Amino acid sequence: MPGSSERVYQVVVNDEEQYSIWPAGRPVPAGWRTEGTSGTEEECVAHIDQVWVDMRPKSLR
Repeated sequence: MPGSSERVYQVVVNDEEQYSIWPAGRPVPAGWRTEGTSGTEEECVAHIDQVWVDMRPKSLR
């Protein structure tokens, strides 16, 4: 079984512009869509750290 650093993830975002990661190849949960970035868990989290600068939900901004 591959380690978590070898698994491929994708960055997902919801309508409130909140980000998360999701295992690539699995159906994305309702209310979420792929953002276009994929890679290791560490790569995806690093990308989210760069783009998600305001953690408040969109409806509260």
